[in-house]
Amino acid sequence: MANSLIGKTIKAIKTPTFLTALSSYPARQFSSVATVEQPQAEGPSSSFTFSSDGDNGKNSDSIYLKAPDSNQRHDTSSSSVTMPMSFMTGSIVGKRFYKQVTAREADDGNGWSVMLDYRTLKTPSKRPLKLPTPALAKAIAAEWEYQQTDGIRPFTMPLMKLACTAMERVPLTRPKIIEHLMKKFNQDLVFCRAPDDNDLTSNVHDHQVEKIDPLLHWLDSEFGFKPVVYSSFFGGKQQDGLVQAMENLLKKTDDCELAAIDALAASAHSLVIAVGIFRGKLQIEEAIKLIRLEEDLQVDKWGLVEGGHDLDIADLRVQISSAAVFLGLSRRI
Repeated sequence: MANSLIGKTIKAIKTPTFLTALSSYPARQFSSVATVEQPQAEGPSSSFTFSSDGDNGKNSDSIYLKAPDSNQRHDTSSSSVTMPMSFMTGSIVGKRFYKQVTAREADDGNGWSVMLDYRTLKTPSKRPLKLPTPALAKAIAAEWEYQQTDGIRPFTMPLMKLACTAMERVPLTRPKIIEHLMKKFNQDLVFCRAPDDNDLTSNVHDHQVEKIDPLLHWLDSEFGFKPVVYSSFFGGKQQDGLVQAMENLLKKTDDCELAAIDALAASAHSLVIAVGIFRGKLQIEEAIKLIRLEEDLQVDKWGLVEGGHDLDIADLRVQISSAAVFLGLSRRI
């Protein structure tokens, strides 16, 4: 069942009409960095880099090319292509410079690598991208394989972005990531209730009780502390025991797990929903329904705004599905 779910999700993410809709939608904070380098035995190397900075640190919509100087043409120096942050809004960047994509065990036997022809895919710091499982390596290889001949579309490679995050950002900023997640825990989406004494919000409250309370009961049984619900815009205060239990869970995660939880929590506005997916309590569709509960009720009542609600839904599906799939594929069986 897990393989079937992963297959369907990856297929859905790569549906052309689905991506076309997203290409015109303002991207969330989404950065992906990848480099590929040719082995020295093949002569001068070439690299392909995604970056949030333009030339000399200035943001720009231009693509900057840097070639090796004449004194370096016979050594291992590389040319580079640097992409600005604006490429994430749907732009096609560069051109596909490889023909074949493969996944194989790393040369040192530590992890799995993705190969673009004879080039090894690398991290932002130019270390070989070593993935924990062959399944994740094959999925990322599929993202590169599906790129079109006219150019690279980075926004169609969410697994690559998460892998770079797990390998580069998480090890360096783990305490800050956990601190940021816990800082917003008391204002978690699932703890907030619409007032039940108002005709405009009573229907929302009833649906929250029906759909979200089972998740809160699970949270109580899982960690031994009953969550506090509130209807204030300023949030509430959860029991210290529940806060500590959640923080301890985050501290025990590996880098891939924390990267996935962080991505899920950011998209869901809920650490509880992220942990529910992490622990297997929630499936992707269940999580999306909880996240969109209030908005879907408004859509049912007033109608869907094309070019607004539909793109929000598509974007959320990509963010939640890709993080959940990444989480599953990164786990060693």
